[in-house]
Amino acid sequence: MQCKLINHVAVAGLLLWSAAALAQTGATTPSATAPGIGSLPNYPVAPPQLAQAQAAAQQGIPVSELAPNAPQRYTIKRGDTLWGISGRYLKKPWNWPTLWGMNLAQIRNPHWIFPGQVLVLTIANGRATLALDNGQSVQGEAGIPTVTLEPHVISEALPPSGIPTLDPALIDPFLTRPLIVEPDELAKSPRIVALTPEHAMLSPGDRAYVRGPLGATTRFDVYRPGRPLLDPTTKKIIAYESEYLGAVELIRPPQGKDEVATVRVLSAVREMGVGDRLIAQPPRQFLNFTPHAPDKPVDGQIVSIYGDMRMAGKNSVVALNRGAEEGLERGDVLAILQGPREVTDTTLEDKPVIEIPARRIGLLMVFRTFHHVAYGLVLESDEPVVVADHVKQP
Repeated sequence: MQCKLINHVAVAGLLLWSAAALAQTGATTPSATAPGIGSLPNYPVAPPQLAQAQAAAQQGIPVSELAPNAPQRYTIKRGDTLWGISGRYLKKPWNWPTLWGMNLAQIRNPHWIFPGQVLVLTIANGRATLALDNGQSVQGEAGIPTVTLEPHVISEALPPSGIPTLDPALIDPFLTRPLIVEPDELAKSPRIVALTPEHAMLSPGDRAYVRGPLGATTRFDVYRPGRPLLDPTTKKIIAYESEYLGAVELIRPPQGKDEVATVRVLSAVREMGVGDRLIAQPPRQFLNFTPHAPDKPVDGQIVSIYGDMRMAGKNSVVALNRGAEEGLERGDVLAILQGPREVTDTTLEDKPVIEIPARRIGLLMVFRTFHHVAYGLVLESDEPVVVADHVKQP
């Protein structure tokens, strides 16, 4: 008699991976039956995008919205992003919910599309629909591969992660550090006031003494206020780009009449010393956010190009003079416009000064917001992007 054994370790690993993925995306566990439009779980997307996807699920999208040369079949590859795939199929990649909605029943979460899966485009009666290749061995509504294990031991990697919105390598460093410190926050940040007598600068394991409100946090990033960011229009300082130095942990709470706390250095990427500031370590931000057009008018400007560069191009990171207080959120796609400029018309005898109107030169996506500042990644640009260029809804 033959029997098949289930590798409980592998199954447990798969379940743990699934639970972690669900926790990261904020999704609920998919149901075991094919979903109707009204039975969808809570996706990690905003209600307007979900509504857009549901509309596309019912009837597809007009062929006029497809990008030129949209592929009839496309195999998902490692390194693909939600933005990149949307750009292959749609003229307006920020309308990705229509791409997702064309096959909402099979692709139940836009981030859970895996390398190796094949997308198939079908056009009929002037409308387009998208589906996963039926010949694939894809089980479950989330697209998680099913592995059949024999009675012997098999060592196998866990299922791959779904595709992210953007290339993680481009923005991951910007998700884990404060980077932007706004004036009110700078004034109240705890600061290093003294080192142990035998030290002039700090390195891992060293102790330092700190004053200022620490709150309930025990771990802090250490930064040095960098160059101020000026609003191109008002010329006022709206924030400071900070210089990350390392991390410390609290080992003794404030004591004595001057309330001096003691910290120990956990890591240091640059020398830190008296006068450097502390800020509570922010929670890790996940990459599963989705591109979309802002739901309200946006009128801002680029105030800085990260790395002290004079010009930006595709995959550059820029800072904007608009943030969460002005309604920006992660995933907002904005058009970059070269602002209007004045030139002299040398073709006329009196050489009048005329205005060249603003024109669109690229797109960026907001991936991190602060109160009045946001970071964006330049997704495409026809010309170099410079400080003072405008950003508006696409």
